[in-house]
Amino acid sequence: MSVEPDVLPAPVTQASGNIRGNNTNRPTAVASADQESSINVMLRSSAHPMALITLYVLRISPILLYIFASWLPSFVLAVTLVVVLLAMDFWNVRNVAGRLLVGLRFWNQVDDDGESYWVFESRDPRHGVANKVDERMFWVAIYTFPILWVLLLFVGLLKLNLSYLPILALALIFNITNAIGFTYADRDAKSRWTTGMGMGGSLLGLGSLGANVLGGAVKSGLGRVFTSR
Repeated sequence: MSVEPDVLPAPVTQASGNIRGNNTNRPTAVASADQESSINVMLRSSAHPMALITLYVLRISPILLYIFASWLPSFVLAVTLVVVLLAMDFWNVRNVAGRLLVGLRFWNQVDDDGESYWVFESRDPRHGVANKVDERMFWVAIYTFPILWVLLLFVGLLKLNLSYLPILALALIFNITNAIGFTYADRDAKSRWTTGMGMGGSLLGLGSLGANVLGGAVKSGLGRVFTSR
């Protein structure tokens, strides 16, 4: 009388194969879920999530439109849309995002004698400090996007794509102006509130460095964009 050896049933082997397949896809699913969760946590931690979202949408949109400008039906349309988005981003950063996210604003002012000044305005620390998430993401946006535009400028030069150089110049002018302005505004605010000066704003005379160079560069950039073709 022979005894047949025990054989594992087929369903167990098939189930084992399914488990291995699920384990293979799990790292990607977990990474995607973690990324989505981190974004949600960041937005929930933000004091002004809509201002933060708007800041990054307006900062990213001109870059994407510039990269895919060849998909648009005409060069003039591409230039117009990129310039409009750059102007919207420039205005939003100076007047909305900076004020809400870090409590800073700046603008240029000319007095009766024709002297140009940068005017810096900062939130009184006694009325609340900036949210940590808002503050960190604001400065990331301020300093990262000028670098991206510089990289696009180098790519344009390497490809000899000279038609879009005025747009790149204008983007750099807008982004670098905001970076310099908010850097000085932040330093000015820390200096004033550390020394106990209870002023809502202060004047810093930068002369030609402030108004003439940057203001003239903006006008020159706009002129080149609209006269390039």
